[in-house]
Amino acid sequence: MLLKQRIEEEALNAWPALQQILFDGWILRFSEGYTKRSNSVNPIFASSMDIDEKIDTCEKLYAERGLPTIFRLTSFSSPAGLGDALEARNYQKVAPTSVLHLNLNSPSPPAELRHEQLDDWLDIFCRFSQSPLEKRQAHKKILQAIPGKRFLASLVDAGQAVACGLGVLENGYLGLFELVTDPQRRKEGHGTRLLSGLLRWAQEEGGSRAYLQVVSSNAPALRLYAKFGFQEAYSYWYRVLVAENADSRTSNSRFVAAISKSRVSSRVKHPARLRNRGYDLTFHP
Repeated sequence: MLLKQRIEEEALNAWPALQQILFDGWILRFSEGYTKRSNSVNPIFASSMDIDEKIDTCEKLYAERGLPTIFRLTSFSSPAGLGDALEARNYQKVAPTSVLHLNLNSPSPPAELRHEQLDDWLDIFCRFSQSPLEKRQAHKKILQAIPGKRFLASLVDAGQAVACGLGVLENGYLGLFELVTDPQRRKEGHGTRLLSGLLRWAQEEGGSRAYLQVVSSNAPALRLYAKFGFQEAYSYWYRVLVAENADSRTSNSRFVAAISKSRVSSRVKHPARLRNRGYDLTFHP
């Protein structure tokens, strides 16, 4: 199996959906609207059905759950013509994201992190990221559903948490998610220490490789990860439906513009509550 396919599988496991459907090689994920990753169509395997028929079915299934239909496409999605088919149906490409990886063959500098209980970690994360309270329950359910070894970590300075993050270790692969620093304590090196601590934990637990996902336009985060030696394994993006009728054109253009400009990354998150055709969804890469 190619590295990019292996990371893709590990990432889908590490950030699970609350419900998913396998549909002719596509994985349809539903999680009460919390994050695009867990509320999108993921074309992973080869398929045989008519593309337009499949898209119609996906739209129906997401509408039944009160969610917009979002496709998450990688640089190796199947079939190859899916992107063109979606564009012809007025699905716009948004939020290009890089998936970075790092071999854990050199010891990471030690950084003392605190293991948090789930509710305590959520309190810290929601405070730092300004995550909407109405999405907290869905977020908690996703964290509880993680099948791998989970590290809900915080970095403490003078007795106060200044950063937090999630590490998920499965089959030697460390997934890094939800890394965020206290907005009042940024540019003090806390993000670097948090990342070092999570990498060190994975090494001590037998991890051999780390990966993370970062919006491609987030230059500060990319510079940080490059200092650690992370390199791109592959990329992905989303296709979001834009309604064609005049009444919805303005609201849809605002929806797409907001998601496109989002600077949500695995280091610093500024989630925006976006609205499309009456749906409310919190977006992360």
